[in-house]
Amino acid sequence: MPPLPTNLFDYELPPGLIAQTPAARRDHSRLLVVDRIRRTLAHRTFADLGEFLRPGDTLFRNNAAVLPARLRAQRPTGGQVECFLLRPVDGGQVWRCLIKPGKKLPVGATFSHPTGAFTGEIMAKEADGSAQVKFTTRGSEPITAVAGRLGEVPLPPYIERPAGSRRAEDLERYQTVYADRAHPVAVAAPTAGLHFTPELLAQLTGQGVRTAEVTLHVGLGTFKPITTDTIEAHQIHRELYELPAATQAALFPPLAGRRIAVGTTTVRSVEDFLATNTRPTGQACCAEAGLFIYPPRLFRGVDALITNFHQPRSTLLCLTAAFLAPGLTDGIAWLQEIYAEAKAREYRFLSYGDAMLIL
Repeated sequence: MPPLPTNLFDYELPPGLIAQTPAARRDHSRLLVVDRIRRTLAHRTFADLGEFLRPGDTLFRNNAAVLPARLRAQRPTGGQVECFLLRPVDGGQVWRCLIKPGKKLPVGATFSHPTGAFTGEIMAKEADGSAQVKFTTRGSEPITAVAGRLGEVPLPPYIERPAGSRRAEDLERYQTVYADRAHPVAVAAPTAGLHFTPELLAQLTGQGVRTAEVTLHVGLGTFKPITTDTIEAHQIHRELYELPAATQAALFPPLAGRRIAVGTTTVRSVEDFLATNTRPTGQACCAEAGLFIYPPRLFRGVDALITNFHQPRSTLLCLTAAFLAPGLTDGIAWLQEIYAEAKAREYRFLSYGDAMLIL
């Protein structure tokens, strides 16, 4: 098969359709239901999700909690510094970070919070532009705890508002209701899960719908557009994921119902695991997903998908197109038709936007 031109995954996204704030209530967001067998579309509300699920279905969901990862600090000279926590290097107080202004902070440079809550020292510079930073805090408090108090929510760059202007709301709403908040590991939300409420989850449980937990440490690479001329030439970002033993078992026969992935991060975790495992391991699995999913890929562990509307030229768009027509490239053109319909009906796009259910 010839390489896929990246422009097949491009489309015009009017700025006015990019959601800047969440829906008034999580499950009041809109839901575009795609039936792959009948090739039909239905326009509903997310609260209607239960009408499309059956007893025995399992919702595989990413419970990663979002860390308020953006920290403000000062250099000894008084210059302002923005430090964005990416991931721990040694499990302790050394973190891979994005630093602004990076060029003015060489190895050995320091910066600190005005309150004295933390001091950071640049230990190394990486080829990708990030830096290794060693943090010193009062009483050896974990830097994640400091970020929980002082950090800004790492909203995507297309959400335009003054920094920290709606911190309390974003801390609550840029987080799923089932996130493991005791262990924040993500710097971007698994946004397909933002539409669930405790009430909706209780309703689905009452219908006989099960849940299975996945933890994928969502990184900034999820927002990186494809800049190569062909899809195959793009180098996909890598993200750590964890699959408990019970979740692994739910992926294999005997299956009581459909395996429904809540979000592309869940698909990535499940498909990466199944690419190298033909049976449950019997213990929790922790691995790094480096899987790039695009047409005409087949899917081993996902029967239905809940997802948001994604950015042009994104790897998430490629995954969605592949899922619309597994094993074929037909989903690329169909995805363009579906997105045109969503735009015509003024669905809200991207992280705080509306959802799509692909059956």
